[in-house]
Amino acid sequence: MVKKRTRARELALQYLYQLDLIGDELLDSAEGFIRDEESDRSTADFALSLCLGTREHRDAIDSMISGVAQNWDIARMAVIDRNVLRLGTYELIHCADIPPKVSINEAIELGKRFSTQNSGGFINGILDKIKDRYAQAKAESLSSDDVDSAAASEPQPDPESKPENPTQQSEGSANNNA
Repeated sequence: MVKKRTRARELALQYLYQLDLIGDELLDSAEGFIRDEESDRSTADFALSLCLGTREHRDAIDSMISGVAQNWDIARMAVIDRNVLRLGTYELIHCADIPPKVSINEAIELGKRFSTQNSGGFINGILDKIKDRYAQAKAESLSSDDVDSAAASEPQPDPESKPENPTQQSEGSANNNA
C-alpha cells in the first residue's frame, strides 16, 4: 500500500508533467484532475496544494534549480526529472512541516520510479545543494534579524542627557558586558 503523501506526490508529478508539456491552459484543471484520480480527501488536498504551490512559485524554483545545476540547462533536463526537482524544491522551501530529508528521499524515489535509475542520484545532488543553500541563507537571515532585533531592543541613550559622573557610564557598560 502506498502512503497517502507519497500518492499525493505522484499525482502532483503527473499533473506538473502535463502542465509542463501542454502549458498553462491546464492550470484551471488541477482540482478536477486530482479529484478524478484520488478519492481520499486528505491525499487529494495535499496533492492539489503541491500542484498549485509548485506552479505559483515555478519561476523562483527554476531559478534555484538553475543556480545549482552546474552544466545543466533546466529546459534540457528530462521533463520528469525537471518536475520532480520543482516539486522537491517547493517542498524544501515552502513546506516547513516536512523534514528536508523526507522531501529529498521522496523526490529521489519519484525519479527512480517514473524516470531512470540514474535520476535518483541527479535529483539527490540538486536538491541537496538547494537544501544547503537555503539553510545557509535562512541562517544568515535569522542571524541578521537577531542582530537587528537585539539592537532595536537595547535602550538607546538620550543624546541630550549626560551622566552625572564618569563612572556611571562605565558601570552601565560593564553591566551590559557581564
